[in-house]
Amino acid sequence: MAGYLSESDFVMVEEGFSTRDLLEELTLGASQATTGKVAAFFVADLGAVVRKHFCFLKHLPRVRPFYAVGCNSSLGVLKVLAELGLGFSCANKAEMELVQHIGVPASKIICANPCKQVAQIKYAAKHGVRLLSFDNEVELAKVVKSHPSAKMVLCIATQDSHSLNHLSLRFGASLKSCRHLLENAKKSHVEVVGVSFHIGSGCPDPQAYAQSIADARLVFQMGEELGHTMNILDLGGGFPGLEGAKVRFEEMASVINSALDLYFPEGCGVDVLAELGRYYVTSAFTVAVSIVAKREVLDQASREEQTGTAPKSIVYHLDEGVYGVFNSVLFDNTCPTPALQKKPSADQPLYSSSLWGPAVEGCDCVAEGLWLPQLQVGDWLVFDNMGAYTVDTKSLLGGTQARRVTYAMSRLAWEALRGQLLPAEEDQDAEGVCKPLSCGWEITDTLCVGPVFTPASIIGIIHKAA
Repeated sequence: MAGYLSESDFVMVEEGFSTRDLLEELTLGASQATTGKVAAFFVADLGAVVRKHFCFLKHLPRVRPFYAVGCNSSLGVLKVLAELGLGFSCANKAEMELVQHIGVPASKIICANPCKQVAQIKYAAKHGVRLLSFDNEVELAKVVKSHPSAKMVLCIATQDSHSLNHLSLRFGASLKSCRHLLENAKKSHVEVVGVSFHIGSGCPDPQAYAQSIADARLVFQMGEELGHTMNILDLGGGFPGLEGAKVRFEEMASVINSALDLYFPEGCGVDVLAELGRYYVTSAFTVAVSIVAKREVLDQASREEQTGTAPKSIVYHLDEGVYGVFNSVLFDNTCPTPALQKKPSADQPLYSSSLWGPAVEGCDCVAEGLWLPQLQVGDWLVFDNMGAYTVDTKSLLGGTQARRVTYAMSRLAWEALRGQLLPAEEDQDAEGVCKPLSCGWEITDTLCVGPVFTPASIIGIIHKAA
């Protein structure tokens, strides 16, 4: 153990209570609070993050993962990933400060934003962060002046027309411009050590990785011809965080492994990296949001008939909206679907319902077309898969808002993280003997058991925050 994460940072999971039981305890405590102010909160299963990491090691054994801090910078996530040995991809000074504050060495940090403020470059120079990205001459000139000892990674454009986020509209040098940039770097005595790219989130075509790896090989050749020592290939991000994604992670990994074998075979001296955000945290976080107001609306025909027994729809107002926790509605075109804390009976009528955030305008619609039972002000709605770009959002309505996070981890995941145990079936001849972990991915399937929480662990949990 490196000492980043301790048992006091999370609730240890044992047999007895389910995740839903934990949420029920938390929502009950929040509802009984005397302040009258009820805020959304998260429950994070750090064991899910551990499982994702072991899965990554299994399917992409040649790739060294770096975590994209901006995706979710909650301390529990950063600590568990640091404990797992990940590097960190930072976009700005605040993110570099945050990971260095928990003890991450500068050698494990990439400043991956190709368009940085001069103050950020100077901070990186002062604090020993040497690996920086660039994709244009202006950025190169800034680094020459403020951080001449930096090791630069040239970010190239990708074919991301099918991705949800078209990053190549903003970032990435075209293949035609790469030689000129590499020549300028050489003239300026700046060391270019590799190539990076970013496919963008939600890309349905894993072959985009193969094409970008092939393009990177061409840029490597240009750099080597000009005298640069090229030894880093950064695959960027775009890896799915949900099991039900259009393209499964295993499919992407298969395409990437084949392309690496073709263009950067094992033993070629190239260190292969990836920057993952959503992949690690999306499915690990659940958020609970309370209903703060409601309104019943009769359909148009019923208004004309003035009957009180007509079909109606219900508008629910939540304490979070698309300018905060549910920003994925705007940026990823999602439709969040809640789970109810209280399961409705079979004979309970359902109503056409919509969920709205606190903004007094027409765009703050979280979800429409839901069929829900009659709910009341103060009831809680639970949303799964809420770990990406949610915890650290800065609401346009109320500035920066720190949201409470309760962390939990199963004992099995904790022991795997500590590197102390292998599954019993790995050693049929030595019953009851525990061996050290040789490689984390062996226990990926074992760790897929759903977490449960002890009643004792829940006591006082309302006050656990990060």
